[in-house]
Amino acid sequence: MTAPASTAPERDPFDLRAARSATGLLAAFNAAGVLTAADVHVATRLGRLGGDPAGEPEEVLLAVALTVRAIRHGSVCVELAGIGHTVLGEGEELVDVSALPWPEPEAWIAAVRDSPLVGLGTEAGTGRPLRWVSGLLYLDRYWAEEELVRRELRARSGAEQPDVDLATLRAGLERLFGTEPEDLQRLAAAVASLRRVTVLAGGPGTGKTTTVARLLALLHELHDAAAPGRVATPLRVALAAPTGKAAARLGEAVAEHTAELPEADRARVGRLTASTIHRLLGRRPGSSSRFRHDRSNRLPHDVVVVDETSMVSLTLMARLLEAVRPDARLVLVGDPDQLASVEAGAVLGDLARAAGAPEPALEARLREVGALGAGAPPVVHGVVTLSRTWRFDGVIAAFARAVQAGDADAAVGHLRCGDPDLLFVETDLEQREPAGLEGLRADVVTAAGGLIEAARAGRAGQALERLEEHRLLCAHRRGPYGVNRWGAEVERWLEIAEPGFDELPGAGRSPWYPGRPLLVTTNDYELGLYNGDTGVVVRDAGSGGVRAVFGRPTTPQSYAPARLAGVQTVHAMTVHRSQGSQFTRVSVVLPPPESPLLTRELLYTGVTRARRTVRVVGSEEAVRAAIARPVSRASGLRDRMAE
Repeated sequence: MTAPASTAPERDPFDLRAARSATGLLAAFNAAGVLTAADVHVATRLGRLGGDPAGEPEEVLLAVALTVRAIRHGSVCVELAGIGHTVLGEGEELVDVSALPWPEPEAWIAAVRDSPLVGLGTEAGTGRPLRWVSGLLYLDRYWAEEELVRRELRARSGAEQPDVDLATLRAGLERLFGTEPEDLQRLAAAVASLRRVTVLAGGPGTGKTTTVARLLALLHELHDAAAPGRVATPLRVALAAPTGKAAARLGEAVAEHTAELPEADRARVGRLTASTIHRLLGRRPGSSSRFRHDRSNRLPHDVVVVDETSMVSLTLMARLLEAVRPDARLVLVGDPDQLASVEAGAVLGDLARAAGAPEPALEARLREVGALGAGAPPVVHGVVTLSRTWRFDGVIAAFARAVQAGDADAAVGHLRCGDPDLLFVETDLEQREPAGLEGLRADVVTAAGGLIEAARAGRAGQALERLEEHRLLCAHRRGPYGVNRWGAEVERWLEIAEPGFDELPGAGRSPWYPGRPLLVTTNDYELGLYNGDTGVVVRDAGSGGVRAVFGRPTTPQSYAPARLAGVQTVHAMTVHRSQGSQFTRVSVVLPPPESPLLTRELLYTGVTRARRTVRVVGSEEAVRAAIARPVSRASGLRDRMAE
């Protein structure tokens, strides 16, 4: 089907996104902003390699281009039968795709299935760049990775499970978690003790890292009990996360919760450090997807705990499962309702929501150790979801639950209830001076004023505490709703409100002024600073100069500014950057309803960063649009896990 020339919007020939050589359907979809030039060129090149002298039909090339595009948008495949209702435009604006010349679905699917570019079914080694399976079109590489993850998880579930002394397990559960059989933390620890793969899911503040710390003490006890009266090889534990910031926080949180355990358990667990998954696997020079540890060189660890698993891509999960020993325990921890990986895949969400049947043998052992109460939910695929929130309660928790459930009416009702812990500011952010921002301005100035005062006095720990008093979060980086605009706005407010705040770079002074909040943008393994870490510049009373401090308020780490390579000022940050963090007060700036960045997961992630108070700045239409737009990542893993 060829698109009439009149249906293609006029294109700027100098736009880098324009594929000037494209014709027909590819040209129409490129001009509409659905496909980029890269999508078009990859599809065209594959079409030429298909072996047909006449080239592939244009509807097949469109399917290929949309599959390439899907990877950039986080999906691992496309469903051609319904893609016309789900595809969005590029960038920060929605594109109306209803008027585009979509091929007729049945004929389109038939043409794709008949193409020499496409292999059919689950047979390995077709040698074709694309694959059609159960109504989904994949790039063959991503099909292979999804199939590897599915097979690895199924094999570990079907293999002989850990040999555990149930009397020791029961006593350990009672000592570390109490005797309440309905306690989901207790259930999660029991499942992780009895199973090779466990998914510990739950929202922010539901006690996931507390459970991990106690679980490690329990696993150490079970390991020691398996070798009574003789020296056993110590239990080898690895803690990992997808980013350096998340890894550092995992290590700190586990150490903090371990310190609360009885002395004998503290001694068993010892001092653990966490690393990124890439560092755990051992990156190979010159490769971003292959590692030193793989199927032929397994990791030596008996237990591998991965935090923030929602941020782990399909590719990285495949490499991790290849490297973890088949007889090791793997504990995947995270919140499936948060923003997913920036790369393709949503493995945690797929596993947490996959249908399946309970395992009778596991249930029998759970009941024997008193971990499965009469009203406990069945355990499917080793998934236990913690539901009690310890970080915040009341109206914030109710609002977060409404967002999760997709109940826009309830969410708006909570926003308008007048509770001081959940504030709603409806204003036109396109204006130079939006109305109704007095409260936001007061929060920003108060938090920054305390930060500047502590920094000028050289009180590093107090400055780091003040840094987490308030955080301004945005969905966009640029424009009236973005980090750049609001960072500049905060500096303007501070110039007016803060006496003596005249050391800004614009005034010709050094950028290293006391009170400057910092965001690390590149990993620095030598310094132990990671992308996403935050810190502050403080005055050094000893030298009369300044130092940059990062880390926890109780144990600040100090660096000379000259040693820092990738840092920027952080008066505002994106919601994506805030994942894994928490602040006393949070203000979330929502973009307009038509922004494709505005999703249910973004709103949920933003508001759940707060310990005490949330302010939502935007319109009711934006709130409703976010709740009505859950991130849709096409994948076959969830359905195939139920097979």
